[in-house]
Amino acid sequence: MIEIETPRLVLRRFRIQDAAPMAAYRNDPGIARYQAWPSPLTPEGATDQARVYSEQDPEQPGWFQYAIELKADRSLAGDLGVNLHDNRLQADYTLAPALHGQGYATEAVHAVLGDLFRRGLHRVSAECDARNTRSARLLGRAGFDLEGRRPEFTLNINTGEWTDTLLYGLLSGRWHTLAAGSQPTAEATGIQHQ
Repeated sequence: MIEIETPRLVLRRFRIQDAAPMAAYRNDPGIARYQAWPSPLTPEGATDQARVYSEQDPEQPGWFQYAIELKADRSLAGDLGVNLHDNRLQADYTLAPALHGQGYATEAVHAVLGDLFRRGLHRVSAECDARNTRSARLLGRAGFDLEGRRPEFTLNINTGEWTDTLLYGLLSGRWHTLAAGSQPTAEATGIQHQ
């Protein structure tokens, strides 16, 4: 079983019982606004999605969706998706609105980046909706460089809006340099890959 542990979080494989809390935060209009999934997510749809996520393999090309669990109460806080293909990674993360602004997304992103770069990945690419300033700031704090902007590149299936997409990149060498400085690393945060 894949598991990455930080001081406050466990990033793990999804379970069927994660369906209801996942639907709750994904159905929040402020969250769904920047994402590509259809909203609202029905209870049946959430169960189906949790089942699909539970069967993904983080070692194979394609998507793997980490469930982000709070250690304090073992509740589902959000999720973080990684898409491995052709030495490229796209990452999407979503947190329950009540947990915004507490550093959980930063902690989860750093943990997954540390794990991926330790496994030998050379480059990580990330994209975000240009209106999602919190995600853009998080990517900057994680060491990503803004590499470009694609005007009206993504059609939001919930609102029908065409939105600009920001493109980011992070090379292994830069990550390791930052990790040797002040950025949290596996050693500094107690991350355990099981």
